[in-house]
Amino acid sequence: MRLLLVLSILALAPLHAGNVIFIHPDGAGVAPWQAARMISKGPDGELAWDRLPQVAIYRGHLKDNLTSTSNGGATVHAYGVKVSAAAFGTGDSAEAPPVSAGGEPISLMLEARKAGICTGLINSGSIIEPGTACFVVSAKARSDYEEITRAVLESGVDVILSGGEQWMLPEGVIGHHGKPGKRKDGQDLIQAARARGYEVVFTREELRIVPPTTKKLLGVFAADHTFNDQTEEFLEGAGLPLYGPSAPDVGEMTAKALELFGTQKFFLVVEEEGTDNFGNCNNAPGMLAALLRADEAFRESLAFLEKHPDTLIITAADSEAGGMDIIGLTEGSKEHLAIAKNGRDSNGSPYDGLQGRPFESAPDRFGVRHSFVVTWASRNDTSGGIVIRAAGAGSETIRGTMDNTDIYKTMRAALFKN
Repeated sequence: MRLLLVLSILALAPLHAGNVIFIHPDGAGVAPWQAARMISKGPDGELAWDRLPQVAIYRGHLKDNLTSTSNGGATVHAYGVKVSAAAFGTGDSAEAPPVSAGGEPISLMLEARKAGICTGLINSGSIIEPGTACFVVSAKARSDYEEITRAVLESGVDVILSGGEQWMLPEGVIGHHGKPGKRKDGQDLIQAARARGYEVVFTREELRIVPPTTKKLLGVFAADHTFNDQTEEFLEGAGLPLYGPSAPDVGEMTAKALELFGTQKFFLVVEEEGTDNFGNCNNAPGMLAALLRADEAFRESLAFLEKHPDTLIITAADSEAGGMDIIGLTEGSKEHLAIAKNGRDSNGSPYDGLQGRPFESAPDRFGVRHSFVVTWASRNDTSGGIVIRAAGAGSETIRGTMDNTDIYKTMRAALFKN
């Protein structure tokens, strides 16, 4: 109720420069969010994601591809202009940043830093992931992992929380998370970050006790990703969990970043990468776990918005990972019998449940639980049902059908409009 009152007031108020939180649940279209709601809150329940009142259909094509790549899509979000599928914070030259929709060859995050605005990058994946890295890095290729890592850590961003320790340490040096470094240049970027004034933490518990007065924070929560992006069968055979137990989720990382920013103006980009990687593995339990972790970032952001109404929360994916969809089952139906028999639909698409059985929803409004399975169209990214959602200052511009370049324009207006 308090949030609705805040949003009603904001709809009537003029837009002033304020904070921006961009949450990017990579690879998550509408259907995965439906499944996450069903399994956690029931079909009549409400996720935090559902509480963002403004909604628009997302058009995500690139200059040379109807389906976005992670790096191409992130570059569009960071600069507000169309780029090619191969772009990594780059324009036509593939070596330099594009001229942004703001008129300069600089990303929105670097422009914010230049203006003295606090900045943060959060990713459940490795530090090399483009959904966050493209906001501060221009790389010749997505595979330039050493250079991407160095550039992120030397960007001056105030809060950097992710995995990717292996790309921060010299080749062969064993890191906190038990894996050897992979840098061939011999640099120890963690020590270099400490020398630049960053507090460095490696676990959820260490993050939790970081003092709110901390100015610069680097969280290194895994050697690679904080999750194990493999099929259910592989993870079960290897005895591996979906997510590493010592790593914080993106909700916890978001909460700490917001605590550190306090009343300072800021621009925060948060990516849940597990939604993309588990989707491409056609791992439905992993996808659902990742979505519910992403929803915690929305919950923390909405709680912040209630106290700081000059904040814009905006979210979109850039594609769908695996073309996930949902089929409801009734006991004894053809679909129910099919999953018990061979786990496939009549057209050959796989059915995915939980340990060989259908998923069961949380109770609906009548107290009834419902069975459902997930079905997958592909192991690639698709151009399906992506939406932009938003809440807070400036969110009233999110409506109808909007281009991926409009993400940048909406965020820039919220950060800089007088």
